[in-house]
Amino acid sequence: MGSLQPMADNGFTPIERRMLRLSDEGVGHEEIARRFRKTPGFVRRVLALARVPRDTDERRPQPLRPVERRVLKWRDNGASASDIASRFRRQPRSIEQIERLARYKQTAD
Repeated sequence: MGSLQPMADNGFTPIERRMLRLSDEGVGHEEIARRFRKTPGFVRRVLALARVPRDTDERRPQPLRPVERRVLKWRDNGASASDIASRFRRQPRSIEQIERLARYKQTAD
């Protein structure tokens, strides 16, 4: 049971955790595939991808989304939230919220 805890902290999906556990217990790919109603090839791919190292550092700042980058650029160039909102077919409040989140992300660096 102790070996399952580190897996849960690595960002695995539930199906990855269960398939990895069964594989570590010695259950074959065909049997795992039967239990999940998948093909053995699917099981092999899931297991192979689950073993690829992942960057799970949640404290690292998230990059800005394209919409956030555009909103910041236009706001910095003097465009109003209303002008930008019409370009994205959104409300000005929505653009202001996107801008606040993007600026917050930038300060989290």
